[in-house]
Amino acid sequence: MKRQNLIILTGLIVLLPLNAQEKKYPERAPMTPAMTEYWQPQPPVVTPDPVPSDAIVLFDGKNLSQWENSKGAPAEWTVHNGVFTVKKGTGDIQTKQKFSDFQLHLEWRIPEGIKGESQARGNSGLFLQGIYEIQILDNYRNETYVNGQTGSIYKQTPPLVNAMRKPGEWNTYDIIYTAPTFKKDGTYRTPPTVTLLQNGILLQNNTIIRGTTPYVGFPEVKEHGPGPIKLQDHGDPSQPISFRNIWIREL
Repeated sequence: MKRQNLIILTGLIVLLPLNAQEKKYPERAPMTPAMTEYWQPQPPVVTPDPVPSDAIVLFDGKNLSQWENSKGAPAEWTVHNGVFTVKKGTGDIQTKQKFSDFQLHLEWRIPEGIKGESQARGNSGLFLQGIYEIQILDNYRNETYVNGQTGSIYKQTPPLVNAMRKPGEWNTYDIIYTAPTFKKDGTYRTPPTVTLLQNGILLQNNTIIRGTTPYVGFPEVKEHGPGPIKLQDHGDPSQPISFRNIWIREL
C-alpha cells in the first residue's frame, strides 16, 4: 500500500507544473483576415490609355527629337504620316536617353510587296541598352536560321513561336528587360533577362541573355552601365521598315 501511495503522489507532483504552465501560457487568439493585410504604401496610380501616364514617349509621330545617330548627330531617318522609316545608308539610330531596367513598347511594319528571302527580307534589329539585339525581320512564310528570326535574342535563343503578321500589317513588341549587374572582375553577378511578346503572344519568357549578340563569334560579357534603345539600319535594299508608337517605362 505504501508503494502505491508513493506512485500516486509522484504523479500528482508531475502534473502540478504542467497545469501551472497551461495557465501561464493561454492559447493564441484565432487568426483574422486583418492580421495578414497591410495598407501602406499604396501603389502609384498609372492611367493606361493611350500611353501609360508614367511612360517616356520616344516617338510621338512628329519628329525624332529623342533620337540621334551613333556619333551623336541628329537622326536622319524619314518621318512621315505619324511613322518613321529606315533611311538606307544613314546608319543606326539610338535614344539620347539611357536606360537600365524597363518596359518597352514599339510597333513596326514590314512594307507590303517586300522581296527577298531568309535574312535579306526586311532586316533590322532592336538593341537593348545598345548592346543586346532582339531581331526584327519578315518571317511571314520566310524561313531562316531560328536563332536569327524575328523575336530571337540574336544568335542565342530562338522565339517560342512565329507570331508574324503579313507584310503591310503592323507588329507590336512589348518587352520587360532587367539589366545585368556585375562583379568586380567584370563578369555577371546577375545576367540580363528579357521577356518579349509579339502581337500579344509570348516569344521570350524571362530568358537569360548570355552576353553580346555578334553576327560572327560567340557571346562575350562586357561590363557596362545604362544604355540607349537602338534601332538598326541593316543596309538591305529591301529594308524600308517603319516604326510608330514607341514608349518606355523605367522600372
